Amino acid sequence: MSGKIRLGFVGANVNSNWASQSHFPALRASPDVELTAVCTTRPESAEEARQAFGAKLAFHDFRAMAACPEIDAVAVVVRVPSHYGPTRAAIEAGKHVYTEWPLGRTTAEAEELAALAHAKGVQTAVGLQSRVSPALLYVKELVETGYVGEVLSCHVATMRDGTLERPSSRTWQRDINMGANTLTIANGHVIDALRFVAGDFTRVACMVTTQAKQWYQTDTEQLVDVTSPDNVRVSGQLKSGAAASVHVGAVPWAGSGYRMEIYGREGSLVVTGNVSCQRGEMLRVQGAQRSHKLKELTIPEKYVYVPAGFPQGDPFNVGQMYALFAEAIRTGQNRLPTFDTAVGLHRFIDTIKKASDTGRELKVG
Repeated sequence: MSGKIRLGFVGANVNSNWASQSHFPALRASPDVELTAVCTTRPESAEEARQAFGAKLAFHDFRAMAACPEIDAVAVVVRVPSHYGPTRAAIEAGKHVYTEWPLGRTTAEAEELAALAHAKGVQTAVGLQSRVSPALLYVKELVETGYVGEVLSCHVATMRDGTLERPSSRTWQRDINMGANTLTIANGHVIDALRFVAGDFTRVACMVTTQAKQWYQTDTEQLVDVTSPDNVRVSGQLKSGAAASVHVGAVPWAGSGYRMEIYGREGSLVVTGNVSCQRGEMLRVQGAQRSHKLKELTIPEKYVYVPAGFPQGDPFNVGQMYALFAEAIRTGQNRLPTFDTAVGLHRFIDTIKKASDTGRELKVG
C-alpha cells in the first residue's frame, strides 16, 4: 500500500480530552496516516469534528464508517465500555484497528476481539504506549544486553493525581464494572511497562483497595459511592527469578509521578517521569555499573520513529504508535502491542484482582 493510510476515527468529538491532547496533534503531524473520516454519536458533532480536523468524511454511525471503502483502518478512542462495538464492526469490515487500552470492558470481550482479528487477518494495535517509548525501548535493550547483569530486584511506583471532586460527566468511572479505573488503566500501563522491560511475572501476592470510597459531584452537589479501586500493590517474582514490587495509586494532591528501578549484580537502572510511563513526556534514564552513583544515559535516536520536530508531550508516543501501525499495514510486520498483547495483560490483571480478593499468592499462567 503506497501513500498515507486512510484512517477513520471513532470518538472524534472536539471536546474529548485524551484524543484532543494526543491523537489529533499526532495525526496532524504524521507523515504516514491521514485522518480521512471522523465518527461521533450525533450528525452535528460529527460535522463539527470534520471541519475542525479537516477530515473528508463525517459519520454518526460507526458501522457505516467501518463499511466505507475510502478508509483503510479505524482508531477507536472512546470510553472503555464502548470499545467493543466499534472495534468489532471495524474488524468484521476487514479494516485494521487501533483501539485504546483497555481493549475491552472485560477479558472475555478482549479475547473475542483478538480471535476475530486473527480470523479476519487484520493488523491490530492496542494503546499500550509504554511499549513504544524510546526510553523504555532503550532500557529493555540495556537489560537484555547485560548492562545490570543478572536482574535481582525491581520496583515501580506511580502516584497519579486523582481528584475527589469532579462533574457528573466524569464520575462514571467510579463503577468497577465499567472497566476503567486505577487497576485497569494506570496500573495496566505501569505493570505492562515493567513486564515489557524485565519480563513476565510467575507469581504474585496483591492488595487492590478503594481508599476514597466517595467522590463529590460538583454540578449535582452530591456525594456518590465509589467501587473502583484506586490503589494497587503487587509483590511478586519474575520469570528471571527477580523479585518485583509495584505500587500504583490515585492520590488527591501532588502525585509524585513515575519511577522504575531495576537492580542487578553488575549495576542499576532508574527511569523517572512527571506523570506516567505511557504518556509522551521523554522519560529520564539513569544508570550505574559497579558504581554507587547514577549517571545520565542518552537515549539512542534509533528508537524514535516519528520525524524531527514532532509534537512533544502526549502526542509523541501516540505518534510512535501510528508510525508502527502504518508500517504493519504496509509490510505485514507488526512491532506494536497487538490485541494478543492486550489479552495477556487483561488476564494478568484478572490474576491480580483474584490474588487480592482471595488473600492468596497465585501463580501467573
